[in-house]
Amino acid sequence: MTNYESFSQETWRVFRIMAEFVEGFDELSKLGPAVSIFGSARIKPDNPYYILAEHTAAQLVKAGYAIITGGGPGIMEAANKGAYQQGGRSVGLNIQIPEEQLANKYQNLSLDFRYFFARKMMFTKYAHAFVIFPGGFGTMDEFFESLTLIQTLKMSRFPVILVGTRYWQGLLDWIKQSMLKEGCIDKEDMDLYILTDDSDEILDIIEKSEGKKWVEPSGVVTYRNNHAK
Repeated sequence: MTNYESFSQETWRVFRIMAEFVEGFDELSKLGPAVSIFGSARIKPDNPYYILAEHTAAQLVKAGYAIITGGGPGIMEAANKGAYQQGGRSVGLNIQIPEEQLANKYQNLSLDFRYFFARKMMFTKYAHAFVIFPGGFGTMDEFFESLTLIQTLKMSRFPVILVGTRYWQGLLDWIKQSMLKEGCIDKEDMDLYILTDDSDEILDIIEKSEGKKWVEPSGVVTYRNNHAK
């Protein structure tokens, strides 16, 4: 492959990326208040966390929220199912991966993404809260990215709710005993998330929050303007 052919492929990749952003913005901007729910694709329907995710999504829909998930099985399916069966907006942001993810059947709006970063933008931009059930690396990624965006003021603060004390407590203890102790985070950063096992508390936290959404980053412009005076 010549350098020109390589450059040409890279150029067309930009258009594919743009297309995913445009479609996502166009479809989700009409969604209204929404909550993104995350969790493992491997959790089965008889698991208590699956049942809790389904119930939580149903409660949120009754309160007027749309539900956004990654569109796959497990916790994602449970949340979409709870929303769908209550007649609410049930959104799945499906990802194309080598081991093909099968979209669950409980979606009335389904979008397909090739790029994780475009998909993650949609989870964040249109959510008024994150509800994070037990999961693997992908779930951890969403948890820590939300904390990073809030901590660095790239996003307005909204509830980041971890569900499952038994599952998450070890990680949270490590954050306190290692990250905080070594000075890698501030004490105030420990307040960026909430841990619960109660779906009623989840709804109460979200309804009492300010409901702020994504704000366009302005730090660089502000810095330059302040130093240009």
